[in-house]
Amino acid sequence: MKSHTTWLKAISTIGYLGMAGALIALLVIRALFSVSPFVIALQVAALLLLLWARFTFGWRSLHVIANPTEGGLVTSGPYRYIRHPIYTAMCLFGWSGIAAHWSWGAIVWGVVLVANGLLRIWAEETLVTQRYPEYAQYAARTWRMIPYVF
Repeated sequence: MKSHTTWLKAISTIGYLGMAGALIALLVIRALFSVSPFVIALQVAALLLLLWARFTFGWRSLHVIANPTEGGLVTSGPYRYIRHPIYTAMCLFGWSGIAAHWSWGAIVWGVVLVANGLLRIWAEETLVTQRYPEYAQYAARTWRMIPYVF
């Protein structure tokens, strides 16, 4: 069990760093920001979702490694609707920029962003389920990232 948990935490770290790295790569290739009002609006919405989620969750867990903490599940705020609003916000932010700077390089980094987000989600959900058995009920009534889709 301990070895399994260690591997899940390592995978979660890879996912987190992969998401951050993809956003940095999009910034470096100038495919993250845009002057388009539509892109700006989407990125502001993503930032607001991220902040709402962070404040709702609280400051009890700011770890690169997925490490379910004491205090119970957070099921209010954006967590009432989606289980991973912070990762959703990161993907929305990145893909909004990609949409404005459509290129193969931007698409590749967008795929890296989402793939690492999904990796992180898988590891994190496995760890949270181990710590909080009630997570299965919560997961059954919420969406991972996009309501009514995924």
